[in-house]
Amino acid sequence: GAGIPLVHSTPMPFDNYFDGEMPDFHWFERVLDDAGSGLNRPAAVIVETVQGEGGVNVARPEWLRALADLCSSRDILLIVDDVQMGCGRTGPFFSFEIAGITPDIVTLSKSIGGYGLPMALTLFKPELDVWTPGEHNGTFRGNNPAFVTATAALEQYWADDRLSRSVAEKGEQVHTALTALADRFEGVSTRGRGLVRGLVFDQPDLAGQVCTAAFESGLLTETSGPSDEVVKLLPPLTISPDDLTLGLSILTGAVAAVSREREYRA
Repeated sequence: GAGIPLVHSTPMPFDNYFDGEMPDFHWFERVLDDAGSGLNRPAAVIVETVQGEGGVNVARPEWLRALADLCSSRDILLIVDDVQMGCGRTGPFFSFEIAGITPDIVTLSKSIGGYGLPMALTLFKPELDVWTPGEHNGTFRGNNPAFVTATAALEQYWADDRLSRSVAEKGEQVHTALTALADRFEGVSTRGRGLVRGLVFDQPDLAGQVCTAAFESGLLTETSGPSDEVVKLLPPLTISPDDLTLGLSILTGAVAAVSREREYRA
């Protein structure tokens, strides 16, 4: 995004990239175990359990478990990027809980602030804490109001399972609405988990047109995916049922309007 090559990292295929034609991690295991592959053994693997900007791609629990096993057997740290998908976005507090894995490092941000205030946390296993006093320094430190709101959010929203259950219920409402759109309009599908959902268009430019039409009716959405082919929905976890219903109604109208315009031009 900044136009700077990520020379110290190597992108890898996500879950189901080969559509079952090749076993999971076959390529990754091959290059890791072959000294002549040209790929240096990485210090860590970092993964989103649900790719946000990548197009709302959802990793299967069994794929995440296999990745965790692969990293463990080869002494590679597993880092889960839960900046966008953590803090209840998929239902449970951590997005990886569904897979039953324990990452070595977890990154959190965005919703962890509790009240829209900037904050980020990096969680890691105690044995990885090799910093000496004063060694981990810098000017980027959390501000006191964010610590207060984050603490309040943790104490209030996570005192019981009501928020998790609410996210699951609202997620099903969104899934039902998007499935109806996918059934109604050709070249449209849906995917996601909890309150991160995507409406996928075979014709990528239609996603942007839908977002524009929705915005003109008062709904703010965004596109994601390699070709911006996905309309990504990230409603507030605390959204009221009435507001959620209204938003989904606006989105339905936007998809219908774009579909009519496409048919008219055809």
